[in-house]
Amino acid sequence: MLEFKIVKIEKPDEANFILGQAHFIKTVEDIYEALVAAVPRIKFGMAFCESSGKCLIRAEGTDQDLKKLAIENAENLGAGHSFIVFLKDCYPINVLNIIKNIQEVCSIYCATANPAEVILAQTKQGRGILGVIDGASPKGTEKEDDIAWRKDLLRKIGYKL
Repeated sequence: MLEFKIVKIEKPDEANFILGQAHFIKTVEDIYEALVAAVPRIKFGMAFCESSGKCLIRAEGTDQDLKKLAIENAENLGAGHSFIVFLKDCYPINVLNIIKNIQEVCSIYCATANPAEVILAQTKQGRGILGVIDGASPKGTEKEDDIAWRKDLLRKIGYKL
């Protein structure tokens, strides 16, 4: 039996998150160590869905509200060896490559602040992530004023001179 499910990531509008898959229980500690080393005083919460042994949701973080948010979303997803990290006062761009380089991280499904839905497959054995709907579909192509807005935004948030 195969069933498809869609799970909406529940989060405040301003929150960024990273959703990925790893393969080992030490993922929780390795992501924690990587994040605190990468961004001083980073605020984050993460949860990892263990898919063998006790099959627990393992969680860590430096911000209890974000940790709680990560646990709640991990419970809703319930996909084996998936992890979710919620970030505050930094962006995925600040930590994405560091997370990708962790030995047990297999893949990243998305890194976004957009509303997101996760497409899951459910079998008798468990759940797996098939993909992610990240935000909305394009409504056109940028014009001159849209280009100016994009360039201004990148400078306002400190990513361009």
